[in-house]
Amino acid sequence: MRPRLVLLDDYQGVALDMAPWGELTGWDVQALREHHDHPDALVAHLRDATAIVAMRERTPFPRSVLEQLPLLRLLITTGPGNAAIDMTAATDLGIVVCGTRGSAAAAPELAWALLMSAARDIPRQERSLREGRWQTGLGRELAGRTLGVVGLGRIGTRIAAYARAFDMRVIAWSENLTAERAAAAGAEHVSKRELFERADIATLHLRLSERTHRIIGSPELHALGPDGLLVNTARGGLVDTEALVEALHAGTLGGAALDVFDHEPISADDPLLTAPRTVLSPHLGYATREQYRRYYADALEAVGAWERGAPVRVIAAP
Repeated sequence: MRPRLVLLDDYQGVALDMAPWGELTGWDVQALREHHDHPDALVAHLRDATAIVAMRERTPFPRSVLEQLPLLRLLITTGPGNAAIDMTAATDLGIVVCGTRGSAAAAPELAWALLMSAARDIPRQERSLREGRWQTGLGRELAGRTLGVVGLGRIGTRIAAYARAFDMRVIAWSENLTAERAAAAGAEHVSKRELFERADIATLHLRLSERTHRIIGSPELHALGPDGLLVNTARGGLVDTEALVEALHAGTLGGAALDVFDHEPISADDPLLTAPRTVLSPHLGYATREQYRRYYADALEAVGAWERGAPVRVIAAP
C-alpha cells in the first residue's frame, strides 16, 4: 500500500497549491478542507495515514486519537510547537513529531490591523456607508495614547515597535518580564494591575497554559474602562469570555478586537458575535500566503527527510 500524507484543516482549499507535493514519489497526498471536531470522525479519515500535517492547533491529537492511528509514523505541525499534540503519547507510540518555521510578521501585522480598525471604527463605518449613511461615528487617534502589551516576546516586541512608530507610550507586563528586557523593547515595565489602569489599549501576546488560562477577567476589564480597548490575537482562553461579553454589553469596556476564541471555528450562537463594539476576525493571525508557503514547504521537506531517516525540526517530548 502506498504511504498516505494527509493535510488537515485546509479551510481555504489552498494546501495542495502551496508546495510541489509531486516530489514525494509514491505517496498519496490528500488535503481535507472540513474540520473534524469529533474524534471518531477524525480517526475515520486518518486511520490509514502514514504522515499528517496539522495546521497549528486546529485539531487536537490526544493519546486516545493517536492510539487509533496504527500506521501513523510522522506528525508535522505548522509552527515550531503544538500544545494540542500529546507529545508523550507520540513518543510512546513511535511517532516522530516535527515542526516548521513561522513568519515573524504575520501575527503582529494582523494584531495591529485589528487595533487600528477598532480605534477608527472602520468596520461599523463601512457598514453604515454601504447602507447609505455618511459619517455615523467618531474614531480616535493613537498618537499620545498608552498601549499596554501583555507578553513582550517575539510578537509583543514587534507590537511595541509599531506603537512607538505611531507616537504611543508603551507599557508592558508578564510574569517573568524584567525592567531591563522591557526597556530594551522600548517599553516601561509595570505591574499587571498598573498596565490595565494606565493603558488606553491592551493587547495580549501570551502563550496559553494552565498558568495563563483566563488571566484576564473582570478586574482587568473594569480597570481598562469604558474608553479602553482589548485586543486579543493570541488565544481565546487567556480571557474570561463571559466577563468580556458582560463588560461589552454593560459599557464598562470600550471595545474588543479579537482574532481568537474559546472554540474554533466559532459557533453561530457564540455571544461574542452579537456583543457591541467588537471587531472580529476568524483566527487570521498566521493565515497569509507567505506563511502558508513556508509552512507547507517545510512540511514537504520534513516528509522527505523522514523518509531518508534524518528527520528535521524534531519536537521532543517534554
